[in-house]
Amino acid sequence: MKKFSLEVQGYIYAIMAFGFWGLVPIYFKLISSVSPTEILTHRIIWSVVLLYGMIVFSKQMGAFKLLVKDFHKIKYLILSSLLVSTNWLVFIWAVSNNMITEASLGYYINPLVNFSLGIIFFKDRPSKWQQIAIFLACMAIVYQVITLGSIPLVSLTLAFSFAFYGLIRKKINLPSMTGLYIETLILFPIALLYFSYLVLHDQNAFVLPPNKISYLLLLAGVVTVIPLLWFNAAATKISLTHIGFFQYLGPTVSFLLAIFIYKEPFSHDKLITFILIWIALAIFSIDAYSRRKK
Repeated sequence: MKKFSLEVQGYIYAIMAFGFWGLVPIYFKLISSVSPTEILTHRIIWSVVLLYGMIVFSKQMGAFKLLVKDFHKIKYLILSSLLVSTNWLVFIWAVSNNMITEASLGYYINPLVNFSLGIIFFKDRPSKWQQIAIFLACMAIVYQVITLGSIPLVSLTLAFSFAFYGLIRKKINLPSMTGLYIETLILFPIALLYFSYLVLHDQNAFVLPPNKISYLLLLAGVVTVIPLLWFNAAATKISLTHIGFFQYLGPTVSFLLAIFIYKEPFSHDKLITFILIWIALAIFSIDAYSRRKK
């Protein structure tokens, strides 16, 4: 990408990262015959393997060893590892159970939850338009509860788990690759024990010699790590405001996949819920951009 300016490179990396995250339901659909818990297990195991190789290759092992000795940050990483694994598991379960639209709604709500947490924990002062955006998002959820008779648990779990995960990572301020390696390393013994249990009870989908499903499960680490590296590359080249606009690409692509490829049911009432969220995000984004320009 030497021919492009740093800003254009940032845009390309952002499109690659969020586009990939939007298309990732295709991968999980291909392995939907595997239980979500086993998929999560392989996501953790192969992410550890891949991240270890990357940290050694990029000569970050010294920084990793120093970080491991910092018990204060490790405490926070234990909590963040639980949050990110919950987020992964719920997303995998949603895709396997034809609830990609609910998952995409969660990631549309996420920026508004992030901002709400900023108000609570960092004493951010919302503008009038930002307050309206948060109010509309709340109304969208209330509308779904009243009209569809159900709380969007998948959407809210994804939005809040990822928002609190981001809050913790912001607090401890670590390089994302090293942080993710420690998080997956914390989960690694549990994942290995669970996979051993599956093997002992002959319930494992991953087998040797590998079949098609086994090869796909081997890619779980790549699916997890590669878009994160693209995101990091984008974040170092363009502003967070521009990153914020690109982040809507992921749930939009997933939403279109759910409706037009996987033909998930999409009622009139659910459409109104999405429209309220989209209006809220438009108000929030335009206000954030105009405030940044000022």
